[in-house]
Amino acid sequence: MKILTLHCDYINFKPLKKALKSIGELSEKEKKGENIKEVLVVMTAVEKGDDVKISAEKLVENVMDVAKQVKAKNIVLYPYAHLSSKLASPDIAVKVLENAEKELKKNFKVSRAPFGYYKEFELKVKGHPLSELSREIVGGESTFKRKEVYDEKKLLREISKTKLDTSKLKENDHRILGQKMDLFSFSEVAPGMVFWHNNGLIIRNELINLWREVHRKAGYEEISTPQILDKRLWQISGHWEKYKENIFLTDYEKRTFAVKPMNCPGGMLVFKNKPKSYKDLPLRVGEMGIVHRQELSGVLGGLFRVIQFTQDDAHIFCTEKQIEEEISAIMDLIELFYSKIFDFSYRVELSTRPEKRIGSEKIWDKAEKTLENILKKKKMKYKINKGDGAFYGPKIDFHIKDSLGREWQCATIQLDFAMPERFELEYTGKDNKKKRPIMLHRVVYGSLERFIGILLEHYNGRLPTWLAPIQVRVLSFTDRNENYAKKIIEKIGGEIPMVRMDADFMQTTVQAKVKDAELMKVPYIIVVGDKEEKEGKVAVRIRGSKKIEEMKVGEFVERLKREIGEKERA
Repeated sequence: MKILTLHCDYINFKPLKKALKSIGELSEKEKKGENIKEVLVVMTAVEKGDDVKISAEKLVENVMDVAKQVKAKNIVLYPYAHLSSKLASPDIAVKVLENAEKELKKNFKVSRAPFGYYKEFELKVKGHPLSELSREIVGGESTFKRKEVYDEKKLLREISKTKLDTSKLKENDHRILGQKMDLFSFSEVAPGMVFWHNNGLIIRNELINLWREVHRKAGYEEISTPQILDKRLWQISGHWEKYKENIFLTDYEKRTFAVKPMNCPGGMLVFKNKPKSYKDLPLRVGEMGIVHRQELSGVLGGLFRVIQFTQDDAHIFCTEKQIEEEISAIMDLIELFYSKIFDFSYRVELSTRPEKRIGSEKIWDKAEKTLENILKKKKMKYKINKGDGAFYGPKIDFHIKDSLGREWQCATIQLDFAMPERFELEYTGKDNKKKRPIMLHRVVYGSLERFIGILLEHYNGRLPTWLAPIQVRVLSFTDRNENYAKKIIEKIGGEIPMVRMDADFMQTTVQAKVKDAELMKVPYIIVVGDKEEKEGKVAVRIRGSKKIEEMKVGEFVERLKREIGEKERA
């Protein structure tokens, strides 16, 4: 049953003609309708499944509750089918209304508008907060929705208070760089979640494109899994016991769902969706998965500590014999990213079984020994980090060192015998028997948001050319050089269609234009004046250097092509 109670100054209603043939005739008095003042009008729709006795009792209970709050003495029960699309039969509805009317008359003056008739009505609703209330009565329980009253301008003032306090931040702090370079922002309407601006999104997308390119060549498939998953999935995986305090929960159709804090359970469901053979292994599956974890507001800090972030998760399903080769390949891939592309040095830790864990001691012994043997075979220096493994398996952690000497644990490789057991993952072996795969969890960036923050501070905003939001800015020395500058832009754009280039032809000094470009950390600032136009060259300021290099346009184009295409470190 659904009801809408309206506290009115008055209601006028009058029956017009029958809507249902089965309904009896009205008396002459009823045909004239009624005019009632200072009244609580109860628009009512009785629905399929409503019990006559219980629904009538609950209708009376709810009407009395509202009438008491608004101090109404007059009640009008008004059948109003428009409140629901699943109406009860007319017989049931009439009985509910009749029983309710009889009971309400003990305390109120009650009128009931004719049932089964088309009616016209006019009413004037009062203007206090309780004037309009809707309630739903389901299975003997009732809920109500009160009309919200709020001041939009006040709310806007409240949510517009977010402001970065730079007084305690160093000049190269990624939050300051992000503001100057127009990369991202934060707002109290979404604590710990990033609002990516166009320039910042370029960096993010370039890192994702690099990740996709490298992983595609390394034989990975890419998937995407839902953000909200049934609570039972997290109980199966073991995350519920360990992380439930940090999981965002929501209810849907009497089921509890979790906003995913991890990507791995979704990846396992993808594996289980189709029968697997030993010929399918190793199966390398990657996902740029967005996850959410509850954090106290006091520990949030720019891109370094957020609530919503993207993990470059990958899960490798393999046989026991394939473990060493797969982990070795992951280490090579991490070396490519850290040393060859981003110029990071790093150290390695072997993190062993934590106090709270799943799986038998025998499995943990085997997993830890396997990782240690691989590190020794690769002749990698490593340190034992006792008790810091994942709850489902030991791991190899990679700690990168930035240009400021700070260490960040980003990449990890986790060996998991336990979760495939929990999810009953299996494949058919050469002997046609069912076998359990081994699972490797791994990330390279870790949190993409945090990795961007590290890069910004590592390079002090001067990102490699391929990654910079604006790669080239062309400045005109005077208005008369503008046409030549446009030809330069056309030439570069024609040779490198995907180049990110803009121009500054404002009527200000060259010094002011260069300063603006420097704030944006543009790798290449091209200045063209009379001399450059006469000689068919460009004057190039490279990465904040005060030294200006003169180049032929073709020479500059080749240099730029090389840096963008090869992702060469500058």
